[in-house]
Amino acid sequence: MIERTIAWLVGCRRLHRRYERRADHFASFVALAAALICYRRLTK
Repeated sequence: MIERTIAWLVGCRRLHRRYERRADHFASFVALAAALICYRRLTK
């Protein structure tokens, strides 16, 4: 299950490389990406 989640998150270009200097900003983008992935899967 972890490998699948990481594979989905790699699809987000913003998370492919860490541009943010602050860890809380990066964590926020991870949470946002996870929410978008869930939304896309639920609307199918």
